[in-house]
Amino acid sequence: MSTQTNTQLVGYLPDDTPPAWKLVFFALQQVVVMFPATVLVALLTGFHVSTTLFASGLATLGFILITRGRIPLYYGSSFSYIAAVAAITGVKALGTVAPDSLISQAQCGIVASGLVSILAGIIINRFGRDKVEKVLPPVVTGSVAIVIGIALAGTAMNSASSNWTAGLITLLATILFSVYLRGTLGQLPVLLGVAVGYLASIPLGLVDFAKIAEAPAVTAPHFTFPSWSPAAILAIMPIAIATIPESTAHLYQIDLYVNNLAKQLGRKKHYPIASLLGTNLIGDGIGDMIAGAIGGPAGTNYGENNSVMAITRNFSVSVLVLAAIIAMGLSFFGKLAAAVSSVPGAVIGGVSIYLFGVIGVQGVALMISERVDLFSARTLAIASTILVIGIGGSFAFPNGMIPAFGMKLPAIATAAIFGIILNLIFEFFPARTPVAAVESSEAA
Repeated sequence: MSTQTNTQLVGYLPDDTPPAWKLVFFALQQVVVMFPATVLVALLTGFHVSTTLFASGLATLGFILITRGRIPLYYGSSFSYIAAVAAITGVKALGTVAPDSLISQAQCGIVASGLVSILAGIIINRFGRDKVEKVLPPVVTGSVAIVIGIALAGTAMNSASSNWTAGLITLLATILFSVYLRGTLGQLPVLLGVAVGYLASIPLGLVDFAKIAEAPAVTAPHFTFPSWSPAAILAIMPIAIATIPESTAHLYQIDLYVNNLAKQLGRKKHYPIASLLGTNLIGDGIGDMIAGAIGGPAGTNYGENNSVMAITRNFSVSVLVLAAIIAMGLSFFGKLAAAVSSVPGAVIGGVSIYLFGVIGVQGVALMISERVDLFSARTLAIASTILVIGIGGSFAFPNGMIPAFGMKLPAIATAAIFGIILNLIFEFFPARTPVAAVESSEAA
C-alpha cells in the first residue's frame, strides 16, 4: 500500500506493494530503463540477447531471495566487464554472436567473479560496516557514483544525437512529467516520457515496424554452461573488485533516499539498508553466478533503475520482482522483445541524459549526507583523482580502456581501485594535523 501526506506526496517503501494494475506499469518502467544497457552489453560481448534478458531477471530474483527482500535493487549486465569478456569471446563487431565454446569459457570467469563478491560480503559481515568504511569511505563511493553517471554521459548524448528532435522531446517530456505530474502518473515519468518519444519517432521514420513483424511470436533463450578456463578466470575475476565500490555506492544511495521518503511519509520506521552491505555483495555475487551459469554476462545492481526509484519515490521490492519476471518473459516472446527493442536510440538517449545525470547527482547527495569534508587535502586527493581517472579515461580512450603498462585498463574500475588504494595509504600512514604538530613542538 502507499501512503499520502497532506501535501499529496505518494511513495512506496521497500515493503509496500502497489495495487495490481499500478504494479504492472511500475514494473514495465523498470524494464524499459534496464533494457538498453543490458542488451548492449550482450551485443558488445557476443552473448545471446534472449539469454541475457532471462539471466538478468533470474539473477534479480536470486538477489531478492538471498537478501530476503530487504534491498530494492535490480541486477543488470555491467559495462565494467565488457573488455575482459570480449577478450575471451573474441567479438569485435557489434551484434556478432560468439561460438558457444568461447561463451562457455567466459562463463567460467563470470562465475569466479561472483565468488569474489561473495567473499567480500562475508568479510564485511564478519568485521562490520565501520571497518569496511575504512576501505570504502563515502568519498570513494560517492566519487565512483559521480564517475559512473558522468562517464555514461557520452553514451546518452551520442544516442540522442542520432535524432535530436526525438531525443529532446523525450528528455523534456520525462522531466516535465517527473516535476509536474502527481499521484500514480507522477510515478511513471520515464515510461510516459519514452512513450511520448516513441510516438514522436513514428512520423520521423525512426521506428522499424518490419522487425517487429518479422520477429518470431515465440522463441527460447539459448542456454550454455561454463567450461573450465584459467585464462577467463584471470581476465574476468579481478573486475569484481572494481564493481564492489559501485555496488556499495548504489546501496548507500538507496538507503539515503528510502529513509528520507519514510520520514516524509510519516513512517515511524527505519530501513537499515546501508547496514546490509555484506548481504548486498553476497547477493551481487549470487547474481553473477546465476547469470554465468546459464550464459548471461556478469553484472551488478543498476544505477539506471536506482535513478527511476529516486525520481518516482517508488522503492517497492514487489515492483522489482515483477520487472524481473517480465524480463524473463521477454526472452520467450519474440515480438514483445522486438517491440521493446524497437524504441529508437534517440529516445533512449533522451531519457538517459536525465537518468545518467541523476546517478551522478546521487553521488553528490551521498557525500553531502555523510558530511564529507571537501576542504581536507586527503579528501580532495581521493575525490579528484577518482573523478579525473574515471571520467577522463572514459572519454579520452576508445571504449573507456586506458592503455597503461602494456595493458588496457577499464577507466571506471581503474579509478575505483586507485581511489581505494590511495585511501588505504592515508589510513596506514596518516598525515600529521597542524594541531598535532603544535602539540609535538610544545612537548619538545
